[in-house]
Amino acid sequence: MENKQIAKEVLELVGGESNVISVVHCATRLRFKLKDEAKAETQKLKNHPGVIQVVQSGGQYQVVIGSHVSEVYKELMGNSTLENAADHADDHSGGNGNILNQLIDIISSIFTPFLGAMAGAGVLKGFLSLFIATGVLSVDSGIYQILFAVSDGLFQYLPLLLAFTAAKKFKTNQFLAVALAAAMVHPNITTILAGGMEGVKASDLTFFGIPVILGNGYLSSVIPIILAVYLQQYVERFFKKVIPAFLQIIIVPLCTLVIMGPLAFVLIGPIGTLLGDLLGKGYDSIYTVSPILAGAVMGAFWQVLVMFGMHWGFVPIMMSNLNTLHYDTMVPMLLAAVLAQGGAALGVFFKTKNEKTKALSLSSTITALFGITEPTVYGVTLPLKKPFIYGCIGGAVGGAFIAMSGVKNFSFGLVSLLSLPSFIPTAEAQKYIPDVTSNPVMALIGGGIAFALAFVLTLVLGFKEEHVLATEKPEVASDTVVDRIVLKSPLDGEIYPLSEVKDEVFSSGALGKGLAIEPTKGELHAPISGTISTIFPTGHAVGITSSEGIEILLHIGMDTVEMNGAGFEKFVEQDQHVEEGDLLVKFDLDKIKKAGYATLTPIVITNSGDYLDVLEFNQAAVCMGEDFLTIVK
Repeated sequence: MENKQIAKEVLELVGGESNVISVVHCATRLRFKLKDEAKAETQKLKNHPGVIQVVQSGGQYQVVIGSHVSEVYKELMGNSTLENAADHADDHSGGNGNILNQLIDIISSIFTPFLGAMAGAGVLKGFLSLFIATGVLSVDSGIYQILFAVSDGLFQYLPLLLAFTAAKKFKTNQFLAVALAAAMVHPNITTILAGGMEGVKASDLTFFGIPVILGNGYLSSVIPIILAVYLQQYVERFFKKVIPAFLQIIIVPLCTLVIMGPLAFVLIGPIGTLLGDLLGKGYDSIYTVSPILAGAVMGAFWQVLVMFGMHWGFVPIMMSNLNTLHYDTMVPMLLAAVLAQGGAALGVFFKTKNEKTKALSLSSTITALFGITEPTVYGVTLPLKKPFIYGCIGGAVGGAFIAMSGVKNFSFGLVSLLSLPSFIPTAEAQKYIPDVTSNPVMALIGGGIAFALAFVLTLVLGFKEEHVLATEKPEVASDTVVDRIVLKSPLDGEIYPLSEVKDEVFSSGALGKGLAIEPTKGELHAPISGTISTIFPTGHAVGITSSEGIEILLHIGMDTVEMNGAGFEKFVEQDQHVEEGDLLVKFDLDKIKKAGYATLTPIVITNSGDYLDVLEFNQAAVCMGEDFLTIVK
């Protein structure tokens, strides 16, 4: 499928340009920030042949495309006005989700645009360390000096890149932000810190009598410039309000720099440096207590964090470690988590009998070796469930081994086999810590253990393949005997199509096929025997998984979650087995209506894509226990 077509159809399915606040991409995903996620047709996106998976997390609507996401992104931006819309949209960055979600969204938006450049520079830096260690190059050679400058320049002047992307995120002037960052890493400042400026000592530096605390300086720093740009947006807005329009082009930048420059050196920089030190020391103290436990936990749960976008919260810690300690111990243990999913996918390749699954699992094994795990996780191991768990187990064991071996990382980059040279101490790190040690061979062994363990567990313990990974429905010959499962009505009432439900997630069919019932009696019963897979504390919604694997969602009314359980009485608990007809929930119809909420109740087969069809009985009303829907297997 052409990238242009994928871009066009993805944009339509997320609700069109008018529903997009902003969009960026990382190694495999388009990360949308939408005005209304309910307008996105999530199920259709998940079934789209050019989309691997959809993840809603951290205030972002993430569409996983694969390793060619950059080409899709280029087509998306080239054939739309999204760039302009994002630049001039109202500020929606605040108030979306909790503080953690907002923080993750900010970090990912700031780092994602130059993640590829950072990964490439990090790998080059690692290979230079390998060439020095093996005697291929000398530190004094011109080749090394040029390539080192190429690989290290991005990290030395990282605040400049962070200033630009942070300013875009906070909707403030990007060039003023870069000017501020340039001041913080100016050669005069680094010269003063090094004691090379005659008559000026770093310890005696003041601004109108206020001490200027430079610490170790701001080269390679992360938090100080992000905090400075965050504050810059408010300073710039203030001057735009009080300065006449005809003077703003000169006076606003002047006043902003005059205020923000001293603030950055006197207040924000020291606070940011302190926060960075606290993050680094906090992580280091945990790692020091038990490296094995730290490695096991990170190795086991890293891919879970990646799934929900929460891994971005660890990026400042990694960068802070490199800046303050001149090495990082977190990245090496993550190698096990990445390779383990590749091992599980390879196990699927040898175990599965489905040709499409076999082809996908082999290709995703290769991408995992090079650090791209989204196709592996979303396309193979997670849909099959058990292989994903085996990968987490392998990651835990391998991560614990690597951490126990004291492997360190000396350059930031994408975690993969290409990271191994980055685990060799650099000349720069040895300058600050002459006795620093690290053994990349142990990282390779630990990664091999993770890969092999996940592979063996998948091969030996196996998995169920009820959920075929292919999105196409198999053709059924006219004389084939088709299995059918009939669901009974969970309610008394009138029947309506899902399109009548006043909620786009249900009415669009994004959650699956089904019907809706306007209940005449406030009792919800089980439409089939199975297990309670979901029961909300408020009692307004229940999920049931039948013994045949049918996943059913029963949602009493719309927005009734806001009643906080008032008028609802639950009769079942999570994971409880129920028989067809068992009472699940009692609800007060009058109370719901008086509160202003609709009582029309959708009954949806959320995995209807796994079946040939979901058929409706031709009837206007139904009583509890009567035939309601037919699932064609």
